[in-house]
Amino acid sequence: MPIETKGNHILAHMAVLSANLIYGANYSVAKEVMPAFIQPFGFILLRVLFTAIVFVLLAQFVTHEKVDFSDKKRFFLCALFGVAINQLLFFKGLDITTPINAALMMTTNPIMVLIAASLILKDRITWIRTLGIGLGITGASTLILWNGGGLKLSGSLTGDIMILINSLSFGVFLIMVKPMMAKYSTVTVMKWVFMFGTILVLPFGLGEFQDIKWSTFDTRIWLLTAFVVIGTTSLAYVFNTYALKKLSPSEVSVYIYLQPLFAVMFAVLLGKDNLKTVHFLSAALIFGGVYLASDKLSASKDK
Repeated sequence: MPIETKGNHILAHMAVLSANLIYGANYSVAKEVMPAFIQPFGFILLRVLFTAIVFVLLAQFVTHEKVDFSDKKRFFLCALFGVAINQLLFFKGLDITTPINAALMMTTNPIMVLIAASLILKDRITWIRTLGIGLGITGASTLILWNGGGLKLSGSLTGDIMILINSLSFGVFLIMVKPMMAKYSTVTVMKWVFMFGTILVLPFGLGEFQDIKWSTFDTRIWLLTAFVVIGTTSLAYVFNTYALKKLSPSEVSVYIYLQPLFAVMFAVLLGKDNLKTVHFLSAALIFGGVYLASDKLSASKDK
């Protein structure tokens, strides 16, 4: 491999690693701002509106693609599952559960993609994948029901379930947006998804957005807010996009499994959470389920 190519691949790996580091930090950083300074739904409106403006402006300079009317309907559905349901439930759930719980719940996303593909695309779920789904659901359920010394309803039950539904919603989004990514440029796709997303989020977030007391923000809160609004949208998206130019989607997607590690690291460092035995148990079950449900393993086992 030429030195330049090898260097480009190293930069690509560093880019996707940085994106997931940002996502991992976001679990704790967002909770520093919520709900004292910005309520969850108001935060989502701020983030979605900012992203929509960025991509609308980019589209003016980068591309002028004409979008078919039928595809606009699909973009609306992508916005419903990928922006409205996904983002609103994620931030609301994060507000009332712990960063570590939320991060571990998000590792169920590959399993949720598998379930969504089965329902939408009629993909076959093999016995090994069924076992993987079962393990993943067991791990998530253990995390939801555990409270201290035993299995029982915890105070974060609602928040954990919201994160789980958010993961399923994002899985549906990935399945629905895939053909649009093949047909249009990423700027065009993101522009339409976030424009529709802004419309869908507006009724839920407008009141909380108007309640934001900007005058109470000190330098620290401004920086944390900028990290969530800019870092987890523009920067992370640029990093992932650059990585996809050099690496395969499977190479990029595997980095999602580092998010819980990063989330735990930041949560513990910031004093937002403490490691418990249940976290290790749930993580083992979820990761085991994701591994068994992965395409490569199930394909080799079911031949």
